[in-house]
Amino acid sequence: MSMMQVQVPCAAAADADADGEHALLERLARADPQAIGAAYDRHHAHLRAFARRLLGDAAAAEDLVHEVFITLPRAIARFRGGACLRTFLVSIAVNHARHHIRSAIRRRAAAERFALEPTSAAADPERATARAELADTLTRALDELPLAQRVAFVLCEVEERTSVEVATIVGAPEATVRTRLFHAKKKLRAALEQEGLR
Repeated sequence: MSMMQVQVPCAAAADADADGEHALLERLARADPQAIGAAYDRHHAHLRAFARRLLGDAAAAEDLVHEVFITLPRAIARFRGGACLRTFLVSIAVNHARHHIRSAIRRRAAAERFALEPTSAAADPERATARAELADTLTRALDELPLAQRVAFVLCEVEERTSVEVATIVGAPEATVRTRLFHAKKKLRAALEQEGLR
C-alpha cells in the first residue's frame, strides 16, 4: 500500500496543546532525533490501543506500533498538515497492517492449539465464560474480514471516527468507507448469529 497524504482536520490531542504539536511537527520535519521519542511519548498509548483493536493481539500490536515509529522519519515528508500527528500515525499503521494481521492470526491459532490463552478468575465464572466466548467469536469473525472492511469497522465503530476522517486515513471515497463498514457489520452479525449469539 502507498502512504497517503492525510488532510483531515482533527482536534489537538487531549494531552498536547496545538503549539506543542506544531513545534513537534517542525522538529520531525528537521529530522531532529529527539523528536521521534517525543512523538512516541505523546502518541504511543493511543496508537497501541488502535493497533490492539485492529489486530486483536497485543504482541502484533506492539510490533505494528514499533514499525510506525521506525517509519515516521521517512513518512513525515508526506505529511501536509491539515490533520493532527495522531491521525497521520494511524494512517501509517493502516498502511502497514496487513502483515501484522496475518501474524496476529497465526499467534492466536497457536495459542488455541496449545491452550495458552490465559483465563481470568471472575466473581461470576459463567458470565466470564460467556464474555470470553463472545470475544473469541468476534475476534475470529474479524479475522475473516478483508483488511479494508476490518479497518473501516475498527476506525468507525470502535474508535468512533467519522466516515470523512476514515476516508482520508485509508485513501478512499467516503461512500466506499460506508460500504465497507456496512459489509463488515453484516458479516460480523452473521458470524455471531451462526454461533447462536446476538
